[in-house]
Amino acid sequence: MQIHVVQQGQTLTQIAQVYGSSVTDITEANELPNPNNLVVGQAMVIPIVGSFYFVQPGDSLWAISRRFGTTPQELARINSISVNQPLSVGFHLYIPQRPKTNAEFNAYVEPRGNTVAPALETAAREAAPYLTYLAPFSFQALRDGSLKEPLLNNFPAIAEANNNILMMVITNQENDQFNDELGRIILNDIPIQDRFLNNIVTTAKKYGFRDIHFDFEFLRPEDREAYNTFLRKARDRFKQEGWFISTALAPKTSAAQTGPWYTAHDYKAHGEIVDFVVIMTYEWGYSGGPAQAVSPIGPVREVLEYAISEMPSQKVMMGQNLYGYDWTLPFVQGTIAKAVSPQQAIQIAADNNVPIQYNTRSQAPTFRYTAADGKQHEVWFEDARSIQAKFDLIKELNLRGMSYWKLGLSFPQNWLLIQENFNVVRKA
Repeated sequence: MQIHVVQQGQTLTQIAQVYGSSVTDITEANELPNPNNLVVGQAMVIPIVGSFYFVQPGDSLWAISRRFGTTPQELARINSISVNQPLSVGFHLYIPQRPKTNAEFNAYVEPRGNTVAPALETAAREAAPYLTYLAPFSFQALRDGSLKEPLLNNFPAIAEANNNILMMVITNQENDQFNDELGRIILNDIPIQDRFLNNIVTTAKKYGFRDIHFDFEFLRPEDREAYNTFLRKARDRFKQEGWFISTALAPKTSAAQTGPWYTAHDYKAHGEIVDFVVIMTYEWGYSGGPAQAVSPIGPVREVLEYAISEMPSQKVMMGQNLYGYDWTLPFVQGTIAKAVSPQQAIQIAADNNVPIQYNTRSQAPTFRYTAADGKQHEVWFEDARSIQAKFDLIKELNLRGMSYWKLGLSFPQNWLLIQENFNVVRKA
């Protein structure tokens, strides 16, 4: 597949002709919200086998072959040119599809309110063929050791139909907020803890969950060891059932990092105890903060490099947002940015006739526009380029895979690029 970035004056017809594709195939693959009004800087995935490289000033066949993991002789053979032939700027070199690596993928799905929106079930059905795990969010621990169940509807059936492992996400949330006192009770009151584990086992058997996933956040720093001890106990219990156990971890960059979101998350211990972890490498740019990339590549890399210094890389899943934010400028503390899907972001840029920029430092697309009320806005989101940068990082660091927060916001290019880069691991 080819990632193409729209240039000034380009139309879909012209782009399709360059790559030997069709307007229909490109439109359908990308679910284009603006096929007749492309935005300069808009990234699209062209559904072809392999890709084309457009020779840049200073390029050589040797340098290009190294970049794509092949040899000058092989590139010359495929493109019917001499290995010693000088390359002219703009020459199209065909690059064959590269070998895929194995990886696991998870996606959380969070029903809100009293019913599951049909669109959310549709999103789960569309994503499930690209997933190893499907994770309804969340079972909430209660102070007596019982569980408050989320709306599950057809999610177990969707997981079963697609050979996904159904992940039972359990949180220490009360009123949809992480609660340190609830965490204290579950981690330290042994009779309640035993009741809690019994209820987990009963519920997991009822619905067919095969991975038990603890997302315990905002814990008291002094409960760090209690959390580790609890996880060992839970692991031993769940292994008797043949289940996996996993945890969600805050994005730390050192063992010395402290604070209510960090101290109790012991990377080294979790790496020893559980089967894998999901590291929440997103929300640098968040709804209540100033405008910036949600998951900038530099900070994401720093967190993951620390993680694999404490645990095997094959136990680490990179967390990835499926959304961006639209901030009103200037930023005022207490204001909330609007969450947008990549598709919505493109449509906003098209409606306001503004180009999309690509921030190479953050490896993320962004743009500004002026709304009808005269207020200026700044948008950061994800596109094919930003997700490919994360996929390249997964392969470079030999990570287990990626975990998405959360389904329901359209990003078709992501699923196409999973298919291009990886063999999705299934576990019958």
